[in-house]
Amino acid sequence: MGQAIGQILPLAVSAAISPVPIIASILLLMTPHGTSAGSAYVVGWLLGLIALGAIVLLVAHPAGPTSDGEPAKWVSLLKLALGILVLLAALRQWRSRPHGTDEPPTPKWMGTIESFGVAKAFAVGLFLGALNPKNIPLTITAAASIAATGIGNGSQAVVLLFFAVLGTIGVAAPLGIYVATGDRAAQLLEGLRHWLLRNNPVIMTVLLVVIGSKILGDAITGLS
Repeated sequence: MGQAIGQILPLAVSAAISPVPIIASILLLMTPHGTSAGSAYVVGWLLGLIALGAIVLLVAHPAGPTSDGEPAKWVSLLKLALGILVLLAALRQWRSRPHGTDEPPTPKWMGTIESFGVAKAFAVGLFLGALNPKNIPLTITAAASIAATGIGNGSQAVVLLFFAVLGTIGVAAPLGIYVATGDRAAQLLEGLRHWLLRNNPVIMTVLLVVIGSKILGDAITGLS
């Protein structure tokens, strides 16, 4: 199980660093539903990561490691494709960065976030956790890496849960700040929101280059 945790640790950290979903978490805390909506969003995100990872584990289960204990070739081929996709996403992020004093655009759905209740906040968290463009390759790679180690089903579930919990720290951080800082929360979270919005393209570019290179390197090692 230790090997599997080592494989997914950088992927989980990368899932946690998600500027736009973190901004959504901040905005939800500023709505009339505040803590309830923010908590529902975090739970949705966590379950989204678990759901996608579980689906990949179920699909990958029949094709575990080879008879000599080495990861199956399909895992390396999958990582090769995903690594290339992640690096292409990094290039796209870099090209979308703001220039000069330009204000970065925010997703249109964030303009309606003030009307979100608990159920809608949960649904958005679930969707972003499972299906946002960054989490898809990260979670698929993590689940495939877990399956490739050949550990038992129970251990696979524990490692997947570890991945999901660690990957949720980013979107849960504003909720922790909100609860811990009381009256100062609004000012602190607004500053964090502005900084994340301004630096999102650069943060994502660096993150995607690092993680894409890691996935690609693992694929090349597995295929050599």
